[in-house]
Amino acid sequence: MREQDRIREVFARRDRQEMPHDSYFDLGYLFGVQMRERRVLTLLRRAGIRKFDSLRFLEIGCGTGNWLREFVKWGAAPEHVVGIDLQEQRVNEALRRLPGGVSVLCGDAASLSMPDKSFDIILQSTVFTSILNFDLRLRLASEMVRLLSDNGVIIWYDFHIDNPRNPDVRGVRKDEIKVLFPDCVVDVKRITLAPPVARVLAPCSMLLCTVLELCPLLCSHYLGTIRKAESRSRRRMKA
Repeated sequence: MREQDRIREVFARRDRQEMPHDSYFDLGYLFGVQMRERRVLTLLRRAGIRKFDSLRFLEIGCGTGNWLREFVKWGAAPEHVVGIDLQEQRVNEALRRLPGGVSVLCGDAASLSMPDKSFDIILQSTVFTSILNFDLRLRLASEMVRLLSDNGVIIWYDFHIDNPRNPDVRGVRKDEIKVLFPDCVVDVKRITLAPPVARVLAPCSMLLCTVLELCPLLCSHYLGTIRKAESRSRRRMKA
C-alpha cells in the first residue's frame, strides 16, 4: 500500500470516530489552541512580519481549515490563502466553512503543480508525524522548500515524541528536521503542555497549565521556523 493511501485510511477511520477532546468546550483543547495561536503570531512578528494582506499562504494538510481561517482573521487576503489535504471529505468541509476566495485543493502535497517560490508562509501542523515513510517525509520537505519564496517562512508545529497508544504516528525530533531541510536554518523550541496533562489540569487552572508549559520536559511538540539559509545571508549583507 502506498503511504498516501495508508494515511487516507487512517484519517478516514479517525473521522468516523467521535473525537471528544477536539472540541472548544474541552478546556484542555482550548488551552492548546489559544497558546498555539499566540506563539505563532509571536514567531511571525519576530520574523519581521507585521502585515498579512500582501503575503501568500499555504497550509499543508489543512484538514477542515482551522488555520486557514486564522490567516484570514489575521488579515490575509482570501485569494492569497491556499490549503491542501489528502481527504476529499475534509476539503469539502473546509470549503463550506471558509470565506469565498480561499482555495482548498485535494491531493498530494509532495507533488504540487505550482511554480517555484509561490508562497511567503507555509504551515505544516502535525502532518509529518502522520507520515511513517521517511522518503515521503523527505519529498514533502523538499516540495515545501521549492514553493517557499526566498525570504519566506515555514512554520513547523509537530510532535517530537511518539505516542505509544497510536501506532499511526511517529514523532519528529530536531535532528531529523535538520536532515529533512538540509539547506535551511531550523529554529524550533518545545511547546504545548502534553495533551493528557492539559486535559486534566485546564478545568482546574489555566494559569497552572501556562506555568507548566514553561518546562520543556512537559511539552510534546516543536514549534518554530524554517528559512532558506541564503535568505539569512542576504539579510546580513543588507545590514
